[in-house]
Amino acid sequence: MQKRINQDGGNCVEWSPASVATAGAVPVRDSKHPDGPALRFGPGVWAAFVSAVRRDGFTGV
Repeated sequence: MQKRINQDGGNCVEWSPASVATAGAVPVRDSKHPDGPALRFGPGVWAAFVSAVRRDGFTGV
């Protein structure tokens, strides 16, 4: 896993853009537990999630 998304308070997730090409899915895991399980999302679902985060679509959730 390579990329990190970090919010205040040290809550991070890592995702691997390389896995999209090889596995057709985006694996995401908690960076504090690198040997733990990863969730896998389809590329379209991941893109929608990232878009919502960028436009602050989770305010008040």
